[in-house]
Order: sequence, then structure tokens, then C-alpha cells
Amino acid sequence: METYTLRVAGVKRELPIIPISKELKIASFVILGDTEIVAASAPLLAEHLNGVDYLVTAEAKGIPLVYELAKQLEMNEYIVARKNVKPYMNEPLINQVVSITTQKEQLLCLDGKDAAKIKGKQIALIDDVISTGESMRVLEELVSKAGGIVAAKAAILAEGAAVERDDIIYLEKLPIFKGN
Repeated sequence: METYTLRVAGVKRELPIIPISKELKIASFVILGDTEIVAASAPLLAEHLNGVDYLVTAEAKGIPLVYELAKQLEMNEYIVARKNVKPYMNEPLINQVVSITTQKEQLLCLDGKDAAKIKGKQIALIDDVISTGESMRVLEELVSKAGGIVAAKAAILAEGAAVERDDIIYLEKLPIFKGN
């Protein structure tokens, strides 16, 4: 199996390179279950997030990182935009996204009570990897609909063209590979 060697926050990983389409392959970076990489990365990202009131992420891969960032920033809570409307949600805000890894339309839903919390507040959007930026854009729209002010966008990695962006915070670059 073809792999890519990633070094981030003093941690080394061999990432499998997987095809996404005939023209595109990516190094598969999954932080779910990787306590070491989350714990090493969070303090480095937290240095850039002082002054934010809330951290917001999309379900599910950003959750371990946003949890550890909240601990680093001594926050009592963080907010997760869910992939579907849950019965407990009151007046949810809903937006749609197609990301590079899912390649199909998904919903992102912000509970009305969470929307009320972030109104007028400084918000940092958190993800594991920013690639096309589509997930981050949709999350930003949700926060803006709720009246939140996006003060930062952060991820462990920036992939492909995202490394050229000057509006995101990231620790390392992740290349995109041409298909066979």
C-alpha cells in the first residue's frame, strides 16, 4: 500500500493514500481514536485562538480536537453542528455541504439553543483538515446566520490548495495526489 509520511506536532504517522476518484487520491488522516496526535496538536493551535468565546466544529471528525482545544483554552463547553436534525433540537439552523471525503450532500444543523449562545460572540471554527474549504464555508454560514462572529478558522492540516489560504490557521500541509 502506498503511504505518505506525516509529521505534525512532533508526532509521525504513515497515512495510507486512498483514491477518491479516478483523478484524485488523498492521504487518509483520521484523528478519531488518535489521542496522541490530538493531544500534541491542540496546544499548538490553542496558541492562536486566544480571545474567542466559543469553539464550533462539524460532526464528527473535529470533535476530539475541539474537546481538547476547549480544555486547553479553559472553556466549559464547545458547540457541534450535527449531521442531521435531532428530536431535542429547538428551531435548528440548517445548511448543506458536499465535502471532498463524503462526496455527497450532507446537512449541518445547529441547535437553536446553541445559536442563541453564539449570537454576538467571537467564534473559532475547528476541523481536522481543511481541503476545499466547503465544510468550513457551510459552518461559517451557520455561525453567521446565528449572529456569531467568525474570528478564526483552524485545523491540524491544510490539504491541497488550502495551504495557499491566508484566512486559516493550520499546523502542517498535506498534499493531494494525482490518480492513476
